[in-house]
Amino acid sequence: MTFSTRIAVRGYELDTQGHLHGAIYQDYGEHARWEILREAGAPQEKLLASGVGPVMLEINIRYLAELGAGDEVDVTCEFTWGAGKTFRIDQQIVRADGVLAAEMRVISGLMDLALRKLVANPAEKFAEIVENPSVLGL
Repeated sequence: MTFSTRIAVRGYELDTQGHLHGAIYQDYGEHARWEILREAGAPQEKLLASGVGPVMLEINIRYLAELGAGDEVDVTCEFTWGAGKTFRIDQQIVRADGVLAAEMRVISGLMDLALRKLVANPAEKFAEIVENPSVLGL
């Protein structure tokens, strides 16, 4: 399942060339990642109460088209689970007119906040916490 949330580009997010500042793409991705967790039934406060929190270990962004003030974009999230301590989140930022503006690939983990170490099986831990595991591809 691919999750999506809509965001409008705000004027103060533009760089001196008049297009969306590169760091804001990361903010949009982060916003969508928290929104998918909320949709799955694991908002930030529930994760913290469970003693865990998601951590971003690596991110790769491909910028493909400009975004300007007033553009509306859909930011997607799709989780891919493996056997280890990390998982992948593929994201796209797509303008309302269908143009793909950016692609992001995030390598993430789930940190045990007391031990400050990655949880051995993040998919299993998420499945214990969330109310709607199918949103996360579980």
